[in-house]
Amino acid sequence: RVRDRERKLLQKIDEAIRRVERGEYGWCEETGDPIGLSRLIARPTATLSLEAQERREQRQKMQGN
Repeated sequence: RVRDRERKLLQKIDEAIRRVERGEYGWCEETGDPIGLSRLIARPTATLSLEAQERREQRQKMQGN
C-alpha cells in the first residue's frame, strides 16, 4: 500500500513539473484562477484552488462517493 501511494505521489510530482514547464503551475484547472500560495506550500501538487477543491468534495459528498 505504501509503494502504491508513493507511486501515485511521484506521478503527481511529475505532472506538477510538466505544468511548471508549460507555465501552467499555480493556476486552478477548473476555474483558471490562481491557487493560493499557502495551498501550494502545503500541497505543491495541487491542481485546484481551495474553493474549487471544496466544491468538488461537497459534490462528491452529495453524490455519495
